[in-house]
Amino acid sequence: MATKSAVLGFPRIGPNREVKKAVESYWAFKTSAEDLEAAVKQVRKQRWQSIADKGVDSIPSGDFTLYDHFLDAANVVNAIPERYTKSGLSALDIAFAMGRGRQQLDKGIDLHAMEMKKWFDSNYHFVVPEISPSTQFKLNKNKYLDEYNEAKELGITTRPVVIGPITFLALSKAARDAPAGYEPLSALDSLLPVYVELLQQLKDAGVEHVQIDEPVLVQDKGESLGAEFAKVYKKLSEVSPKITLTTYFGRLGKSLDFVKDLPVYAVHIDLDRAAQQFDEVVAAVKPTKLVLSLGLVSGRSIWKNDLKASKEKAEKAIAELGQDRVVVSTSSSLLHTPVTLTSETRLTDEQMSWLSFALEKCDEVAVLAKALNGNTTEAFEKNTKDIAARREFERNSDSAVRDRLAAITEKDLKRSEEFPARRAAQVEYLGLPKFPTTTIGSFPQTKEIRVARAKFNKGELSKEDYEKAMEQEVETVVRFQEKCGLDLLVHGEPERNDMVQYFGEQLNGFIFTQLGWVQSYGSRYVRPPIIVSDVSRSGPMTVRWSKYADSLTKSPMKGMLTGPVTILNWSFPRADASREVQCKQLALALRDEVADLEAAGIKAIQVDEPAIREGLPLRKADWDNYLEWAVASFRLSTAVAESKTQIHSHFCYSDFNDIFAHIKALDTDVISIEASKADMKLIQTFKNEGYNSGIGPGLYDIHSPRVPSEEEMKEKVKTMLEILDANNFFINPDCGLKTRGWTETEQSLNNLVGTAKWARATYA
Repeated sequence: MATKSAVLGFPRIGPNREVKKAVESYWAFKTSAEDLEAAVKQVRKQRWQSIADKGVDSIPSGDFTLYDHFLDAANVVNAIPERYTKSGLSALDIAFAMGRGRQQLDKGIDLHAMEMKKWFDSNYHFVVPEISPSTQFKLNKNKYLDEYNEAKELGITTRPVVIGPITFLALSKAARDAPAGYEPLSALDSLLPVYVELLQQLKDAGVEHVQIDEPVLVQDKGESLGAEFAKVYKKLSEVSPKITLTTYFGRLGKSLDFVKDLPVYAVHIDLDRAAQQFDEVVAAVKPTKLVLSLGLVSGRSIWKNDLKASKEKAEKAIAELGQDRVVVSTSSSLLHTPVTLTSETRLTDEQMSWLSFALEKCDEVAVLAKALNGNTTEAFEKNTKDIAARREFERNSDSAVRDRLAAITEKDLKRSEEFPARRAAQVEYLGLPKFPTTTIGSFPQTKEIRVARAKFNKGELSKEDYEKAMEQEVETVVRFQEKCGLDLLVHGEPERNDMVQYFGEQLNGFIFTQLGWVQSYGSRYVRPPIIVSDVSRSGPMTVRWSKYADSLTKSPMKGMLTGPVTILNWSFPRADASREVQCKQLALALRDEVADLEAAGIKAIQVDEPAIREGLPLRKADWDNYLEWAVASFRLSTAVAESKTQIHSHFCYSDFNDIFAHIKALDTDVISIEASKADMKLIQTFKNEGYNSGIGPGLYDIHSPRVPSEEEMKEKVKTMLEILDANNFFINPDCGLKTRGWTETEQSLNNLVGTAKWARATYA
């Protein structure tokens, strides 16, 4: 028997972002639903064929999506809130409305988007289903079967990828009509028959093997669900094709005690993010008949796999279990990596030899399986040489950066005065009114901005002309803010391509791709920079733009920086240094930038950390170490500021109730949070924890094109002020405005300022 290879999932964006272009064209009413389907059908064909051409045995299907795979799962099982089904929209438009909202007031349509959260500890956002006792589960169109048949017509046999029923409910939230204390997992008995029908249809269609993803098993709460897993998988195994139960991003832990006894064909474990579980899992499954799928090729990093080391580990498993009971695989879906290196022209040959994107990882999996089956190819030998060359490069270091890092003391992590003294100084220095208004930083990135940047990058526009164009954009943003009546202004960030990439391009220690796009949410893609060596700052990165904006107005100007934890988490980090070391090196670079902004007369500085919660380890036992260095890194960045300089930070998807003490420990003067779609539970936490600094709970959802009315915002403020202190209350959107158009931005911000004026009059 031969050892097989598998890939758990693949990017769904297309090698040249074809899906983004097709979806956004449809949203703009430029193309039809039929045009959209024709375009994405070509992408699906291409991705299946490209994986098959690499020689991978188990090729995923059903993981493709136009917006979000978890949103798709909700639609498959009919977990669709009534407000969407009553809209009169098509099934396709209902799905998009659930993800991004929809506003057509002339047709009586005004739908908010559903809440989004981070997919475990990744930068991918999933749409959170809403479940209540009134949810009528049923099998809508079976997309998993449809995509399997579509691939089969192309002559490609695939393994459908299905979100498991327990993970689906565990990551859902109680709907608005659910009674207090309702838990979505209580709906498991109602949902289970839908999965039985879904899997029976797959089996009847000739599907031999299905992948069911249950990543909740790597979280603490998964360990308490043994009875539910036993019941569910007993029932599913009776009707399903062979099941590979898939976990990723962490270790099984105590869940292994019951997972090893489940009536499934195979269990998959992540040996990239949780290599320490290898021996324990092998020993646990050895007495059973389970096949073990080894996640040896990283689905999260872009570094070339050390095939020799992976082969040695797989051989240990084979020695214990036998050749036919071991599968080699990616550790998770490859959606977290760019599509392919083949189109890259920006990287040097040396840099290319270090890296492996999604398509190359498919090749690595197949080559590894061949080597385990006695066929050590030329590709395997080349991999060994490339890994050795990378290890040699890793021996280099910047002694100045290392020495500065070693010299950090506790004093470097503390502001010169405590918050009450800082607040008094800031009241006088900034002169802000009660309920001060501000934005989170970015303003719309118009077509003109993108065209100018593209021409500059191609050498078709001189640096002088490019900077003049950006200055004009900055002035437009400043004049609008003055006219609108905002209190604490920003320069709008027209010169920035991305909130992380922009800084990476000005720091030593990073390299960058040309087409290394990764999906963040919906049609929003990013190009994460790659950290390859010690990080340092060559000179000021943002001062020129903030200083120019400040010269245009008498209103206070807020400088905008991305925090060290977020730059780290939204980059591909190096593998040869700890995340703590990399984060603190970033913090030192940002510390110098804070000092330079302050010296340039910038009165407030926002250091964004939207990824601080995202980076939290999945097991609570692992939290303390991460939180200690994450908080220290932020404080290292900001503690250099004088008392009169107001330090802000922003947090997206701020599900940080459990770590609130550490949020307080950041010692910011003002924090803004995503709160437009969240319930009041988080807001209540600020009161319960005695948070006395400034707080700006976002009043409207910038991820949606809908414009919230002034009355809608007033109602939010009323509710929030039943909990929060009016004297600490800032009024702002819930995130940056980069992805929005100018018309909706102007309308929304005018309504926001109107809300602030009302609040000052009402709560004087």
